[in-house]
Amino acid sequence: MNFLVINLKKYLFTCVFIIFTICLILFSGTNLVAARNGLALFATSVLPTLFPFFVATELLLKTNFINILGRFLNKFVKPIFNIPGESVIAIILGTISGYPIGAKVVCDLKREKRISKTEAERLISFTNNSGPLFILATVGIALYNDKKIGTILLVSHILASLSVGILFRFWKKNIPDFSNYTLSYPYKENNEENKLIKISEFGEILGEAIKKSILTLLNIGGFIVLFSVIISILEASGIVTNITHSLSFLGFNEEILNSFFYGIMELTNGVNLSSKYFYVYPKMSIMITSFILGFGGISVLLQVYSIIAKEKISIKPYFYGKLLQGILSVIYTFILI
Repeated sequence: MNFLVINLKKYLFTCVFIIFTICLILFSGTNLVAARNGLALFATSVLPTLFPFFVATELLLKTNFINILGRFLNKFVKPIFNIPGESVIAIILGTISGYPIGAKVVCDLKREKRISKTEAERLISFTNNSGPLFILATVGIALYNDKKIGTILLVSHILASLSVGILFRFWKKNIPDFSNYTLSYPYKENNEENKLIKISEFGEILGEAIKKSILTLLNIGGFIVLFSVIISILEASGIVTNITHSLSFLGFNEEILNSFFYGIMELTNGVNLSSKYFYVYPKMSIMITSFILGFGGISVLLQVYSIIAKEKISIKPYFYGKLLQGILSVIYTFILI
C-alpha cells in the first residue's frame, strides 16, 4: 500500500496531464467553443478593466505617494492589521479593482522592500477581492436584477475581508521575521526615495509599467481560457452532474450543488449559475453567491499563486483567508437578509 501511495504521488501530475490531453481530444468540439468564449471574456471584460489599474499601480510605486501614505496611516493600520501603513494601497486597490490586483500590489510592495515576507502573507490573506463594479453591476443588476441584493453582497464581502485581515494580524506573530527589507517611513524630505519623477524619466518608467502589466495580464488571460476549457470538459463528461446527483440523497438540491461546484472552480460561471435559481431558492442562491465571491475559486487561486510564487510568498495564508472570507461572507449575508 505504501508503495502504491508513493508511486501515486510521484506520477500524479503525469496522470492528470495525460487524462487532460485525452479529454481535449475527446471533447474537442465543445472545448473549442469554450476557449473562444474564455478568450472573448478576457479581451472584452478583463483586459480593459484591469490594464489601467495595473499600469497605475506600477506608476504609483515609483512615486513618493506610498511613503506619504505610510507616514499618515501607520498609526492606524499597524494596531488593527499588524502591517505597515504603506500597505493601505494594497487594501484600497484590492477592494475597488477586483481580482487579482490585490495580489499584484502585495508582490510589488515586497519587491520594493516596503514590507517583509510575513507582512506580505498577512496582507495577501484579505486584500485580493471581487471588485464593487462586478458585484453591484454584473451580479446585482445584470444577474439578480436587484440593486439591493448587489449592495448586500458588496457589504458582506467587504466586512468579511476586513474581518479576515483583523484575524490574520496574528499570522506568525511570535515567529521572528528576518526578511531583508527597509521601510521608507517616517517620511523625510531629504530622502532620495521621496524625490519626484523627472520628466526625462517618465517615458522609460511608463514603458516599463506597460510591459510589466501586459505580461501579468497575459498570464491571467491564459488561466481564464484554460479554466473555461476545464469547465467545458466537466460539463461534457458529466462528472459534476454525477457528483451532485450522488449527493442529492443527503437532502442537497442538485441545481444548487452544481452552482457551488462550478463556483469553486471558477467564480463567474458559479455566480451566473447560482443566480438562475434565485426565484426557486432565493436565500440559498444569494448565500452561495456570497461564498463564491468571497472564496474566489480555484482559477483565481492559481492566478494568485503564479503571481506570488516569484516573491516566495506562501499560498497558505491566501487559501485559508479566502476560505474564511467565504464563510464569513455567508454569515454576514444571512444577517443582512
